[in-house]
Amino acid sequence: MATIYTVHPETPQIRRIEKIRNDLRDGAVMLYPTDTVYAIGCDLNVKGALERVRRLKQLSNDKPLTFLCSSLSNISQYAWVSDPAYRIMRRLIPGPYTFLLPATKLVPRLVMSPKRKTSGIRVPDHQVCQALLEALGNPIISTSAHLPNDNGQTVQIGLERAKLFDQFDSLVDIIVDDGSEPGSQVSTILDMTGDEPKIVRQGLGWEAAKAWALPIGKNWE
Repeated sequence: MATIYTVHPETPQIRRIEKIRNDLRDGAVMLYPTDTVYAIGCDLNVKGALERVRRLKQLSNDKPLTFLCSSLSNISQYAWVSDPAYRIMRRLIPGPYTFLLPATKLVPRLVMSPKRKTSGIRVPDHQVCQALLEALGNPIISTSAHLPNDNGQTVQIGLERAKLFDQFDSLVDIIVDDGSEPGSQVSTILDMTGDEPKIVRQGLGWEAAKAWALPIGKNWE
């Protein structure tokens, strides 16, 4: 049974954030709110927790995991950011955008795409996420909180909060509750690895990205 931490959405209580931080450092997996959908997360640097998240989501080893950073300067520690990519990213973050970028050696192999050596990175516009990132001092995994069913099909995103919590109560160690209902729109994904950035998934806020004249590519799950 998961421990539920109730936190204020705008001014998260420091002691509760510190308790969550300590649990994450000890290998906890959590369900938590973001500026898009509720996400499953853990400490980027805890291998056992990363493996649990992969099993929970039934992800193959060639499927990269997205993680949250606190700022653009923080991203630069975990990814190579070209000058053109930097100019676009600084206009869009914080916000509902995932950037595919070449990973540095700080990114665990369990997280990155093994063939492309890339990672999906976000800077959320969300006070609870930012408080957790500041307290932990390193990135947090962020994969959308929807699971494959017995037929291998994805369970619909956007369940009511109580139903979502019930679904994950026995699957995670921590549930972070800021009182918000789960969102139904995932992040917009932008591939920043090529000469020209591309939108590869239209999600929340994609119109703002399109305003920068980014071509639209294929979907990326």
